[in-house]
Amino acid sequence: MNGGRTVFAQLLDFVPMHDFNKSVARYEGNKRVKSFSCYDQFIAMAFAQLTQCDSLRAIEACFRAAQKRLYHCGFRGRMTKSTLADANNKRDWRIYSEFAYALIAEARQLNSGAKVAVDLKRDIYALDSTTIDLCLEVFPWAKFRRTKAAVKMHTVLDIRGSIPSVIHVTDGKVHDVNFLDHFVPELGAIYIMDRAYNDFERLYRFTTGDAFFVVREKRNMQSRVTERRDVDDTTGLRCDQTIVLTGVQTKLKYPRELRRVRFYDTEQQRSLVFLTNNFRLAPLTIARFYKARWTVELFFKWIKQNLRIKAFYGTSANAVKTQIWIAIAVYCLVAIARQELRLVEYSMSEILQIVSFSLFEKSPIFAVFGDHDHTNSKMDFSNQLNLFDS
Repeated sequence: MNGGRTVFAQLLDFVPMHDFNKSVARYEGNKRVKSFSCYDQFIAMAFAQLTQCDSLRAIEACFRAAQKRLYHCGFRGRMTKSTLADANNKRDWRIYSEFAYALIAEARQLNSGAKVAVDLKRDIYALDSTTIDLCLEVFPWAKFRRTKAAVKMHTVLDIRGSIPSVIHVTDGKVHDVNFLDHFVPELGAIYIMDRAYNDFERLYRFTTGDAFFVVREKRNMQSRVTERRDVDDTTGLRCDQTIVLTGVQTKLKYPRELRRVRFYDTEQQRSLVFLTNNFRLAPLTIARFYKARWTVELFFKWIKQNLRIKAFYGTSANAVKTQIWIAIAVYCLVAIARQELRLVEYSMSEILQIVSFSLFEKSPIFAVFGDHDHTNSKMDFSNQLNLFDS
C-alpha cells in the first residue's frame, strides 16, 4: 500500500500560498466565512478545470467520492453545488486575477530561457483576443450582438514559453484596439499585432515609450515613401521602405517616420504588408514576426480544448470571470510544474492529460510519467513517510 500523497496534492504544492493569502486578504475573500474558504473554492475549481467536469453537480459528486483524499490536498470545507455556486457568484473575481498574475510572473521567469522561432535578446509579445460565445438569455449582461452574448479575453502573450503577461476580460462588444489602453508597453520590448490593432494614436505611445511594434497595414492607409532599401526577393521580400503618413488625421496622430516591409507568402499565395517603428532589424526578421504571432492563436486553441472556459458553472459576470482566471492560474501551474519537474520533453497537453488521469494516484508525481528521468527534479519528497508500505 502506498501511503504517499496524491498527484493532485503534489501539483498544489506549486501554489505560492503567500501570494494566494495576500490576494484573499486584499479583497476580504474569507470575511465572515465559517467554512469553504477561498482556498477550498480554488481547489474545487482547479479540480473542475483539470478533469473538465461538466456541471456543479458533477464536481459535487466527485468531491463526495474523494473526500478523504482531498483532505490531504488542503481541502477543509464541505463541497456542495450550492456552496460553490454562491462562492463563485459572491467572492470577488479579482482575488483569482491577482493570484493568477503571481503565477504568471513565476511561470515567465522559469520559461525565460525557452527557445523561440525569432530569437532576440529582448522580450517579444503577441497580441490578440478570443471571443467566448454565450447564450444571451442566460448571460444578458454580456450582450454582443442582437441575438448573441459573448465575452472577450484580450491577451498579451510572451512567445518565449507561451505564457500570458497581460489578460483583460471584457464583454464581446469591446473592440480589440481598446485593449491597448489597458497596459503600459515594456521598455525595449517588441509587440506583434494584427490589423485590428492598427490605431496610430495608440501605436505612437509605443514609440514614445521606447517600445517596438509590428502591425499589419490597413489597405486604405495614406502615406508617402521617403526612402527605399534593396531586398532579396528570393526570400519572399518585396520591399523595405521608410514612409511618412499623409492622411489628415493620421499624420497628426503619428508624426514620425515608419518602416514598411512587404512580404509574399508563397504557401498562402498572398502578400503581407507590415508597419514597424524598428529600423534596425533585418526586413526578413520583421516578416517572420508575424508567423511567431500565431503562438497566441495556439494558446487560445489550447486553453479552449484543454480547460473549461467555453461552458460556465455560473451565470453572473463575477462567476464567469472567476472561472476564466482560475483556468489561467491552472495553465500557469501546469507550466510551472513542467519546468520544475524537468518535463520539457512533454507538451502542455500531454502533461495535463497525464495529470488529470492520475490525480488521485498516491505516487511521486514524476512517477506517472513512466521512464522520465527525474534526477534533476527540484521537488523534495524526503518528508513523505510511507508508513504502511510493506
